[in-house]
Amino acid sequence: MDNSGKEKEAIQLMADADKKCKTSGSFLGGMFGGGPQKVEEACEMYCRAANMFKMAKNWSAAGNAFCKAARLHMQLQNKHDCATSFIDAGNAFKKSDPNEAIKCLNAAIEIYTDMGRFTIAAKHHINIAEIYESELVDIEKAIAHYEQAADYYKGEESNSSANKCLLKVGAYCAQLEQYQRAIEIYEQVGANTMDNPLLKYSAKEYFFKASLCHFIVDELNAKIAIEKYEEMFPAFSDSRECKLLKKLLEAHEEQNSEAFTEAIKDFDSISRLDQWHTTLLLRIKKTIQGDEGDLK
Repeated sequence: MDNSGKEKEAIQLMADADKKCKTSGSFLGGMFGGGPQKVEEACEMYCRAANMFKMAKNWSAAGNAFCKAARLHMQLQNKHDCATSFIDAGNAFKKSDPNEAIKCLNAAIEIYTDMGRFTIAAKHHINIAEIYESELVDIEKAIAHYEQAADYYKGEESNSSANKCLLKVGAYCAQLEQYQRAIEIYEQVGANTMDNPLLKYSAKEYFFKASLCHFIVDELNAKIAIEKYEEMFPAFSDSRECKLLKKLLEAHEEQNSEAFTEAIKDFDSISRLDQWHTTLLLRIKKTIQGDEGDLK
């Protein structure tokens, strides 16, 4: 479907809206009234133009039009509408200019936090984190936004949402070799979930991840940590994850890379290990003398 006509219509609407804004602030506009009303009308025109630009897939123009609407909403003290327009702008810019999308989402977050709407602010911090993950590949900044989202969720007692954000942070910290921070997160989330009947099955996974991070730092640390997790959460002792850790510790102590690899293969044949686990296990295996650094 040809939407080029929509684009022309949108450009005309933008020009008309710009004119309305100018006359609303002029001396004659003030004398004959209708200033705020003209601003409201211009605002509506910018939003209509933005949606037409969206239909024509001109995402940058759509983002700019929504930004203009947002600024007018702010002028009219319509905070909620202003934030909504900034979100619409951010969503349009996501498709053309990730940095501009982040600016718009941050502008909306500022308004939402000012209004005490922390849950919705947290949601948009996650959106920004995802842009840093996939579009801009800046993991440090993604971590910062996931942490901020977790803080806001915790403050609103949305612990399950906070834990999801923290687990993202933990996974990235381990990848970036910030093991102490990763351990703190996995222990915290593990402790939070082990008493919840619906979530306790996941606790063993978090203690497993914390143990692997300990293992990379120091073998003795890992031993002590595993004992601590077994005391805290007795179900961990019977888990396949705990049994694997003990086999790996034994193989590592004996500097036996074959036994180390065999234990991983046995585990993987029943419960597939993902890329994150494989990366950490390879890092541990490389500390065995004479090891060639693969899991084959």
